[in-house]
Amino acid sequence: MTTPDPQPPDESVDLGAAEPTPFDPDHQALLEERDKLRHKVASVEHTRARATFFGLVIGAIIGILLLVFILQNLDSQRITLIFWEVNLPLGVSLLIAAIAGALIVALAGGVRMFQMGRALKKAKQ
Repeated sequence: MTTPDPQPPDESVDLGAAEPTPFDPDHQALLEERDKLRHKVASVEHTRARATFFGLVIGAIIGILLLVFILQNLDSQRITLIFWEVNLPLGVSLLIAAIAGALIVALAGGVRMFQMGRALKKAKQ
């Protein structure tokens, strides 16, 4: 197998004429307009509405995954805590445990934020 002979470039087609020169005023105006648009988009990228939207989408996905988890774990389990005894599906009991853990973490974080706020207020005085 042999390689084909290199062909000389077709001189009838002028490739350089299609590309704008760096000093072309129309090209410069287009580049400036594009840069302005990029700056406008960059300033709009991080908004509360966008963060809320993404939070809702992620929350919906997590909710769907939790629903699937609960529906797959419907076997009833007896749960005893100190003097309480309940029969709940396994998925529901794990969901309740996760929510209780999140509430405990949120409470501890809230107390810490309160402490930091008071310390900052005292430091400003």
